Amino acid sequence: MPWRNVQDNVRLPLELRDPASGSSLNTIKETIGQVGLAEADLDKFPRELSGGMRMRVSMARALVTNPDMMFMDEPFAALDELLRQQLNQLIHEIWRKQQVTMMFVTHNVSEAVYLSDRILVMNRHGDITQDVSIKLPEQRSPELRASSGYLQTVAEVSSFLQESMV
Repeated sequence: MPWRNVQDNVRLPLELRDPASGSSLNTIKETIGQVGLAEADLDKFPRELSGGMRMRVSMARALVTNPDMMFMDEPFAALDELLRQQLNQLIHEIWRKQQVTMMFVTHNVSEAVYLSDRILVMNRHGDITQDVSIKLPEQRSPELRASSGYLQTVAEVSSFLQESMV
């Protein structure tokens, strides 16, 4: 919300959940720290943030209530590849630490393979055509992207996606 600074944007879900409660600044600071923002960013407005920082604020706003599940629909589509990979790593670390279930919609196969333990491939009608279990190490690192297992899995999922579009 462009008229709210970072602190107030992240506080919004807490306000909506319980308007009478005083939203804890410590909770907000902790959450923005989880997504790689600094306390100095709390007073900034969206127009003062880069695209990556705005995405981190959105992630903090989603995480501040400690959800059991998060749904992310193409959250990194407008970002450059390097920033996208950094945020993939961040999302993966948050998932491992908080054990929050994440449903992540993406058209980027390498991103799907990197972030997932399971991928559902859908056709253009929304029917699930493949259910792929990802058999890669649970802990992911940037080096994984160069491994033969990762590249083979990306190729396999890409093939399933191609088949589902016929």
